[in-house]
Amino acid sequence: MKSPRMIPSSTASIRRTLATAAAVAAILLALVSSPVRAQETKELRIGMVGIDTSHATAFTGILNDPENQRGHVPGGKVVAAVKQFSADIESSASRVDEYVETLKTQYGVTFYDSIAEMCQHVDAVMIESVDGRPHLEQARPVIEAGLPLFVDKPMSASLKDVLAIFDLAKQHEVPVWSSSNLRFHEGVIKAATADIGDITYALSYGPAPTEEHHPDLMWYGIHPSEALFTVMGPGCETVARTYTEGTDLVTGTWKDGRIGSVMGIRSGKRIYGVKVFGTKGTVEESAGAAYPELVTEVIKFFQTGTPPVSAETTIELFAFMEAADESKRQGGAPVSIADYIAKQKP
Repeated sequence: MKSPRMIPSSTASIRRTLATAAAVAAILLALVSSPVRAQETKELRIGMVGIDTSHATAFTGILNDPENQRGHVPGGKVVAAVKQFSADIESSASRVDEYVETLKTQYGVTFYDSIAEMCQHVDAVMIESVDGRPHLEQARPVIEAGLPLFVDKPMSASLKDVLAIFDLAKQHEVPVWSSSNLRFHEGVIKAATADIGDITYALSYGPAPTEEHHPDLMWYGIHPSEALFTVMGPGCETVARTYTEGTDLVTGTWKDGRIGSVMGIRSGKRIYGVKVFGTKGTVEESAGAAYPELVTEVIKFFQTGTPPVSAETTIELFAFMEAADESKRQGGAPVSIADYIAKQKP
């Protein structure tokens, strides 16, 4: 004899109905309250300009290869690029073909003849040219296309062009930013946030080879300079430079009385690090490459349109580096940051 079919009691049925309703409500609440929007979760199509630096292949690998040894950053892929390089910079001209071939064969990146054409096929753009001089003209068609733009270091080879890029971005209401990867290095962040009381002095050190077409610190000294500004924040009023063939010491005085220095190393062991002195103690941290950390911030920026570094901070940083050359020309005399910025404005 078959067992009679069990008919659920009204109480059990009600409980199941309530449980189902609660689960649905929880899912809907999560969707509504989540800070992630639909446009943030889709995989972004990223374009890249200037394939003459190891950053081009390194960043593409981090984005496109889930098994990348440096660490994979999801959220976007480099799908398009424009080959540009500088014939008068040996490190640019000699490596560009190798890097282009890597992007084509290893990552399937499509190359276009112009930046304007590439912009029709992407959601955001990274300028990766190792030379800062063409960055303004490379940025122009991207900004005019309304695409969010990250400009790798250096943002330009002059403060005047940095100001022009930000002015153009403001006119078109397009988000733009630039940074060295050292700003996001774990050691630099630890030094900047250490519990040592009020900061009185900070020293950032690192390699600073120069290149004839760029202000001295903008070529490679930008890394320790950016690390210094990560620790100190904006507010530098004057900069003075002591120069020798092997070493630079560039010292800024902040408006609240703090002092910060960049030691640029051209002879001896070339290492990165920061040492910070405070009213309760000191801290010293090593620094170096932080590629996945930088790329993570780039993707967040492309998703949200909010730069992690303000235009004002970047302008002050570039004024610090360029005014250091002016101080050198004046035999190490202090140069006013505000006055120097004002002279570069159109």
